[in-house]
Amino acid sequence: MPLVRVTNFAISLDGYGAGEPQSLEAPFGHAGMKLHEWRFATWRPGAPNGVDALFGRQYDVGFGAEIMGANKFGPPGWQDDPDWRGWWGEDPPFHTPTYVLTHRPREPLEMEGGTTFHFLSTSPADALAIAQEAAGDLDVRIGGGATTVRTFVAAGLVDHLHLAMVPLVLGRGTLLWEGLEGLEEQFHIESVVAPSGVVHLSLTRRSPDA
Repeated sequence: MPLVRVTNFAISLDGYGAGEPQSLEAPFGHAGMKLHEWRFATWRPGAPNGVDALFGRQYDVGFGAEIMGANKFGPPGWQDDPDWRGWWGEDPPFHTPTYVLTHRPREPLEMEGGTTFHFLSTSPADALAIAQEAAGDLDVRIGGGATTVRTFVAAGLVDHLHLAMVPLVLGRGTLLWEGLEGLEEQFHIESVVAPSGVVHLSLTRRSPDA
């Protein structure tokens, strides 16, 4: 059965998925790119082929569609710019139908490389049903940001999460764990510590009879 998954989602030690304030100049707020340096390091020539690289390579494996929140597609206010086409240029890295949750939907945006952005104003469950139909026999990725991941987890719609907990404290921003008390009762949790200090957390939904 196809799954609903989160992959390579970076959080700080205190559980923030982005800093604040987010803007065109600072997509991750005061966090800058610190939450994602572990992945960038694996792309450099001669980088170790270790734990971080192994997890990083799983980012886009096995997916047929993605769902993301409005703030992942653009900075606050992008809905007022009819020419805004996302952060990633004309060939975004998704290569699948990608569903952007926004209160102000617009016409689909077809990009190079197989990515088409669809803009939805609907519930998480309805958005997931649309994405699953597009994905067919492949999985659906919940791509973020933290609010979107948290919403889908709270609704019981996520089967597996891979979180990369980066060794830094942000102190403020968008919190992943808010309202998710008792999550360990719903998910089996494993962890692997990379030499970089990043803790890779794998959360797999427990079966009802487990």
